[in-house]
Amino acid sequence: QTVTTHRYASSNRVKRIKKPEITDRDANQVKSAAMRAENEEQGAIFAGKRFQSVAQSLSTRGYLRAVKSYQPSANVEEQLQSIANASGITDRKAVFSGSEQKFAFLTACSDAFGHSVPNSVLHEVLTVEDALVFYQTPIDTRLPLDAISTMELPENLYIQQDPVRFHPETDTMFGGKSAFPKSSTIVTGIKYKQKYRGHEAKKSWP
Repeated sequence: QTVTTHRYASSNRVKRIKKPEITDRDANQVKSAAMRAENEEQGAIFAGKRFQSVAQSLSTRGYLRAVKSYQPSANVEEQLQSIANASGITDRKAVFSGSEQKFAFLTACSDAFGHSVPNSVLHEVLTVEDALVFYQTPIDTRLPLDAISTMELPENLYIQQDPVRFHPETDTMFGGKSAFPKSSTIVTGIKYKQKYRGHEAKKSWP
């Protein structure tokens, strides 16, 4: 009698462990160093551009920088009335019929006057009369000190706008010498560094 034996593969057979590939360590280190140098260079370029952007923003920053100056025209009421008639609004004291009518009317006003209603005041403009009050109100974005220069001041009042700063190259009355030889006139503001010259005094020891 012939006996037949069968061998079955076990699912618990230990699988061969794949050996990790041996890489060139020196080549990887050189590659990592090159990548780090490239990232540092890009970071420096980005930081430089960011600094230039911030400096430009600070140099152009003024009083009420988010608001544009506006001076109403003499016929603002007539222009507003014609816009209201074109929008189908007959009663200036009546509330807008809906948001679409209000949007169309204020958009036409913004295009005509070059001045739009900000979001902070938008909820207060409910009628054409409210829009008329808004567009008849001038907006002055100048500094109060700059605005005073155009006003008629009393005879006993004088405002000196530009600061008096000593510089040996321009103040030559006493041979470029100052009454305070150890005091520097340093301009720290980015905006005014190009407008006013600073002077760093030489300090002796002790």
